[in-house]
This record gives sequence, structure tokens and C-alpha cells, in this order.
Amino acid sequence: MSNPASHGTAKVRRRPERGFSLIELLIVVAIILIIAAIAIPSLLRAKISANESSAVASLRTITTAETTYASGWGSGYATALSNLGGSIPCTIATAANACIIDAGLSVAPFSKSGYKFVAIGNTPVAGVNNGFEANATPNMVDISGKRAFCSDQTGVIRGNTTGVAFGTAPTTCATAGALIIGN
Repeated sequence: MSNPASHGTAKVRRRPERGFSLIELLIVVAIILIIAAIAIPSLLRAKISANESSAVASLRTITTAETTYASGWGSGYATALSNLGGSIPCTIATAANACIIDAGLSVAPFSKSGYKFVAIGNTPVAGVNNGFEANATPNMVDISGKRAFCSDQTGVIRGNTTGVAFGTAPTTCATAGALIIGN
């Protein structure tokens, strides 16, 4: 039997508290913010680096396409970037639409991975373009890319650290005195 006198002195059991305190939550949020502050600039630099690598690869594609165009059509290099591509889908190759590169580079706005592309043939001599220049410039300097790149009929890709375009004359890339990226 139970003792009635002991009922009044019984200890009240408390349930254990559940959840986190405000200070614990603030500490976790602060740690997450510190990690984000460290990681975000690194991610932006990685994205810029990837965009620049894509631009160099696209310039190599354009340079190869220009060489293919010059040997295939017998009229020298293409006068514009749009001559290297064609309509979508490109089914019949002509000198005006050679179907050599995909529409991503050969159809306006001539932009890919944060870079704008331009390719211009030089003034024809006896009806033949004996040179060209292709440029890749960042859409927004320091956001989509830090460097601008160019290539010409020599196949050498050059870059500058300002992100400013080289110009559109077919001899600008060779005389720019820019940093040589490779060929």
C-alpha cells in the first residue's frame, strides 16, 4: 500500500528539454557564414578560370575552322565568323555557310561561356583573304573573365591581362605584343 503522507513530498519529474538554444544556433550560423566567406571567392575564381579555358578552346576551334575553310573553298580565310557555320541545321555547305563549326559560335550573338567572339578576314588580295583575326573578350571584365584572347593565321593564341579587346584589324593580334598563351 502506499503511504498517503509521501504523496505530498514526491518529486516532480521534469521532461528533458528538446531543441537547441539560441546561442547554439547563432554559433552554427556564424560558422556557416565564415565557411561561405572563404569558399565563394574561390568559386568565382574557378568559374573565371573555366570561362577563360573555354574561350581559348573556342579560339582553337575557330582557328582550325578557318584553316579548313581556306583549304576547302580556295578563296582564302572566311571574311566573318558566320561563314564558318551555317543555318540550323546546317545541311548544305557553301562558301557563305561552310558548316564547319556549330551554331553556338557561328550564329549571333557569337557568345559562349561569358565571352564574345569575333573573327574577321583581312582585305582580299586578288580575291583571296590571306589572313584573319579571331578575338575572344569577356562579356564583363572581372566577372566572366579577366583576360582577352586573340588568334590569327599563325595559329598562336595570345592574351592580355586587361580583358580589353585587341581590335578588329587582321594584323592587330600579331602586333599587340601580348602575352603568348600557346599554339
